[in-house]
Amino acid sequence: MAAIKLSICLLLCLIGAASGGSANKLRPDFYNLQCPLALQIIREEVTTALRKEPTMGLAFFSLHFTDCFVQGCDASILLKDTQNFTGEQSAVPDAGSTNGTDIIEKIKGRLEKLCPGVVSCADIVAVAARDSVVAQGGPSWNVRLDRRDSTTSNISAVSTDLPSPFMNLSQLLATFGKKNFTAKEMVAFTGVHTVGFIRCLFFRTRIYNESNIDPSYARSLQEKCPFVGGDDNLAPLDRSTPHQFDNAYYKNLLVKKGLLHSDQELYNGGSTDSIVEFYASNALLFRRDFANTAIKMGNFGPLTGTRGQIRTQCSKVN
Repeated sequence: MAAIKLSICLLLCLIGAASGGSANKLRPDFYNLQCPLALQIIREEVTTALRKEPTMGLAFFSLHFTDCFVQGCDASILLKDTQNFTGEQSAVPDAGSTNGTDIIEKIKGRLEKLCPGVVSCADIVAVAARDSVVAQGGPSWNVRLDRRDSTTSNISAVSTDLPSPFMNLSQLLATFGKKNFTAKEMVAFTGVHTVGFIRCLFFRTRIYNESNIDPSYARSLQEKCPFVGGDDNLAPLDRSTPHQFDNAYYKNLLVKKGLLHSDQELYNGGSTDSIVEFYASNALLFRRDFANTAIKMGNFGPLTGTRGQIRTQCSKVN
């Protein structure tokens, strides 16, 4: 009887190993033997892209964030619409959240020539997010690898699982809470807004209608973002150092110079005020805590083992 129980246990362990789905199975050195130049190629392409177009500072991290918050880190955000398939991209409120997809596809093309069928699109997105932060002076972190790519998307989860730039503090806490982020983790994570640009459409209401904004700051933004028209005009999320990953974002919030409504909600007489003050005066601890939240997000729902596939082209299933 003991032998039978042992056999059943071994069988179940083998089935579990084949089905995958656990972030514990990911590891940073996964491509060391299978595709040793993979990480170097990703870094080269990301660095080149940021050098050519500095306004893309937030693009790669936003792509990773949007991917992971909807259905897990499975590259579902990269799937484009077809006659028989509706992807997530069309449902994302801020089209800027899907900028960088062409660079990801370019990286994938290079890797397919070098190591066919080895490097997943989900891993490319995760590594590119990290490398984009590092390229702008931010912290680095170990990206655990061996995610696989989904064959499905979840368009309905886009509206329920992604935070909006128009949310108030309680809504933000609830949205991040669904992903098991604490309030402190949420504030640290949102510090990524120290780089990047966003469209006028998403901050117009704030600069014309809200009172908790520095008047001179609002007037300067109104020159770029008229009351009518100019939806696609860009402004930096961090007015001080938009191309440098630092803690200036929090310092801006202290003087009512947060660009988005959701940004200023973090410092508006609520429960997260003290956390903003902490990061405004502790740049090194912000870097540490931000990196930890990025690691946490990167472990959301990966497909491992035999689940999913390694797409040949990131924008469509094989």
